[in-house]
Amino acid sequence: MVANPGGGSTDAGGGPVRHIPVLLDEVLAALAPAPGKLILDGTFGAGGYSAAILAAGAEVIALDRDPTAIAAGQAMVAAHGGRLKLVHSQFSHLADHAPQGGLDGVVLDIGVSSMQIDEAERGFSFQKSGPLDMRMSAEGVSAADVVNRAKVADLIRIFHFLGEESQAPRIAHAIEKRRAEKPFETTRDLAGLIELVTPRKMKDKIHPATRVFQALRIFVNDELGELAQALFAAETALKPGGRLVVVTFHSLEDRIVKKFFSDRAGKASGSRHLPIAHERAATFAAIGKPMVSASEAEAEINPRARSAKLRAGLRTDAAAEAADMSLFGFPNLANLGKLGG
Repeated sequence: MVANPGGGSTDAGGGPVRHIPVLLDEVLAALAPAPGKLILDGTFGAGGYSAAILAAGAEVIALDRDPTAIAAGQAMVAAHGGRLKLVHSQFSHLADHAPQGGLDGVVLDIGVSSMQIDEAERGFSFQKSGPLDMRMSAEGVSAADVVNRAKVADLIRIFHFLGEESQAPRIAHAIEKRRAEKPFETTRDLAGLIELVTPRKMKDKIHPATRVFQALRIFVNDELGELAQALFAAETALKPGGRLVVVTFHSLEDRIVKKFFSDRAGKASGSRHLPIAHERAATFAAIGKPMVSASEAEAEINPRARSAKLRAGLRTDAAAEAADMSLFGFPNLANLGKLGG
């Protein structure tokens, strides 16, 4: 998948950018697919990573929460004679699809795909008028439900934390006033209001609605929670020597991955001025550099790669640790389930 890089891109606006797997050579180098290995691609999308892994001789279990991606990938499944298994599932559940003996690798490419952005009916883009939807799975609470039902204080937190939007209070109060007269239904409806409230300045590199749309998309799909749960699931599902490779496109995502690998490096807890309180065995060892970014050449060919960051870890033989979400310090946001129609 090719994800929305957030503040440094206008992906939320859509555009005729074809699907190009980001950091493909670097992903393959870190993942080391080969004949006899079983790799799980947690974000199948258009199948870019899966195709390259299959070409290297490995077998692939691929997941995607988007039913349209599953349908579109059936031709690839048929073409590989049983070496590709495609499953409709969120990647937070990846351990449920791993064999008892474990996986040799897991790759996750975080975010929204270019295909989803380019389809107006999915509601991810404000450049094309469509329903205010943004649901990757086409199920559950939509962006319209959030915009029309969430309390102003919740909207402010969502826009501020997930979109890093400095004008969150102004935008949220304007939404409250407008929705009292008429509920928001389309992407252009919401984007138009944001343009009026926070007009674009000459120095601005992105559209005024970009960060709000990003925040809504992340919230509606629980993208940060999904990523955190997927990291814990990969720790459980990988066999010793297995490889976890994660490509992110936004600082919020990258911080989660960085914090996870740092925590799983087995550093002892306690102050340096006091005796070591607890010695922890590392569950992951670093693979290569701590972080790899796209080259200038790749970024020139594929602008969506500019903010991409790759982090990877090698699974040790230590037992998996508890899946403690407090590790990531997520703020308390609105209860998504209570905002549905």
